[in-house]
Amino acid sequence: MEIFDVFLLEAFLNGLLFGGVLALLALGLNLVFGVIDVVWICYAELVMIGMYAVYFAYAVHGLPLPLAFLLGILLVAAAGALMHHLVIRPILASEPINQLLVTGGVLFFLQALATLLFGVDFRNLGLSLPSLVVGEIFLPWSRILAAATALVAMLGVWLFLKYTFLGTAIRAISQDREIMPLMGAAPDRLYLLTSAIGGGLAGLGACLLVLQYDVHPAIGLSFGPITFMICVMGGLGNLLGGFVAAFVFAQFISLGGYFLQVEWGYVLAFLFFIAMMFLRPQGLFARRS
Repeated sequence: MEIFDVFLLEAFLNGLLFGGVLALLALGLNLVFGVIDVVWICYAELVMIGMYAVYFAYAVHGLPLPLAFLLGILLVAAAGALMHHLVIRPILASEPINQLLVTGGVLFFLQALATLLFGVDFRNLGLSLPSLVVGEIFLPWSRILAAATALVAMLGVWLFLKYTFLGTAIRAISQDREIMPLMGAAPDRLYLLTSAIGGGLAGLGACLLVLQYDVHPAIGLSFGPITFMICVMGGLGNLLGGFVAAFVFAQFISLGGYFLQVEWGYVLAFLFFIAMMFLRPQGLFARRS
């Protein structure tokens, strides 16, 4: 019974660590939707771009890991801004279904492009971080560092939105898109900045994930659907809701993997999502006005 409790606690703690990374991914997607009102179905593919950037910078070209991380974040931030300029801006006035179809097309384009450029091989940084051992509990340092960095980043985004002029402008335009231009705000610039921040958060997520997972063209499929469902379950555009939903999903996956198998953990998480959509289709938290 004692061993059972120890392993259960280990699964719970690993779920918390995993939830931190999922919350970071959901934060970027929720931020973009909350301000621009367009869901980037291809958001996880930006994460894939960042993972490849870090891999080639560190493992192929030998750059120091912190510099490789910085390069990955900046590259994906630029990709987010470029995607808004080339793809999102022309469809802002379109129907939501058209926006989903266009961003879904970008998803398949990026996957196909990555396959052509890099092949289907699984690549990794070749790093093996040890685990933190507390009694009989083993917690990988890669997940601890990833979760801690994700929490710091989320706090930084909250402080930016709460206490800076640009952050206040972003929050204001997300609440009233019609009146802000009359007050001298430039919506296009704020949208572009938001897209760059959302891309930067995807790049940071890529840096955290590449420490734990191999990168390949389909890696986005491992995190894209989960991130989207977390955002929906938390209430699209609600940053706090996405934060809470990420940890709920992570615990379903981690504890489901403990009691059954990892695959069953994902099944249980998806079933919970479907049930929540029947019981509370607006999500755990209604979108803030």
